[in-house]
Amino acid sequence: MSPEPPQRPTRILVVDDEARNVKLIETLLQVQGYATISAGNGTEALAMALSEQPDLILLDVMMPDMDGFETVARLKADPRTRPVPVIMVTALDDRDSKLRALDAGAEEFLSKPIDRADLTVRVRNLLRLKEYGDFLADHSRILEVQVKERTAQLEEAYRDTVFTLVRAAEQKDEETGHHIRRISHYCKLLAEGMNLPADFSDLIFHASPMHDIGKIGIADHVLLKPGSFTAEEWTVMRTHCTLGAKILASGTSPYTRMGAEIALNHHERWDGSGYPSGLTGEAIPLAARIMQICDVYDALRSKRPYKQPIDHARCVEIITRGDGRVEPEHFDPAVLGAFALQADAFAAIYAQLTDA
Repeated sequence: MSPEPPQRPTRILVVDDEARNVKLIETLLQVQGYATISAGNGTEALAMALSEQPDLILLDVMMPDMDGFETVARLKADPRTRPVPVIMVTALDDRDSKLRALDAGAEEFLSKPIDRADLTVRVRNLLRLKEYGDFLADHSRILEVQVKERTAQLEEAYRDTVFTLVRAAEQKDEETGHHIRRISHYCKLLAEGMNLPADFSDLIFHASPMHDIGKIGIADHVLLKPGSFTAEEWTVMRTHCTLGAKILASGTSPYTRMGAEIALNHHERWDGSGYPSGLTGEAIPLAARIMQICDVYDALRSKRPYKQPIDHARCVEIITRGDGRVEPEHFDPAVLGAFALQADAFAAIYAQLTDA
């Protein structure tokens, strides 16, 4: 274990245009064990406060060009130097000057000639406050890092849950396993194409693979049946939406909440002809509206026990123009427009992940 780096001595910046005043204050401070640096005017003080990062500043009021009032106001206006306490040193003894110094942001003031005991007490007290302020700032930064780390761990745990559920679905149908990988990329592509927030794109990428999780509860003789379903089988098949929503209903993560929303509603249609609830328009959650068109595209492209695959160009034509079973009216117009613009990217995703 490497030793901690040694702490530097407390450093105090003394600002005064009179060299003898600087020398006197520095001598008094150095006797107390403080390290000192100095500046001859306000401009130099601002630059040194940034470069040297002093723990305390003793600042004369009466200086040419930029007086102490303006200098402290600028120090307190800059977030990089704002935490550094400032003691105004002044020969002015009127109440208005002292109030002006405090109003400009100074924490304390000292009257000339400097009293050694007064200087010692005020410097010590302000340095203690600075030390405590630094401690609180460091503590806040540590907590922030810990919160971020814990949040990342929780998100990873949520994603592991998603992955586990998805793998369970793959055991039912390996082709469905390929399908859900592509779905993630389709959905994220459309979300980004619609300029939706980045966190929404991330959520739908991880939540969309759970859309068909309810198929775990569908008997194999129905799920894997070659050929058309009977009316009874079709009724059973449609229950995968509500089954999926029930499976995910107890989840508390944003991924499982969106996953449940998508699972229940991804077969709803914009014109109200979908299932299980016959929702219309914006009553259908946005994530499900995006999922719907992605699901239809991939289902058309893919080989299933009951159908042969359809090439990309024909799939785009079916979705955008209709074929009697799939119609443009089924889709949110905004999502459909984004799909039309991103169609080539859909084809690339399908080609890349067909044999994943």
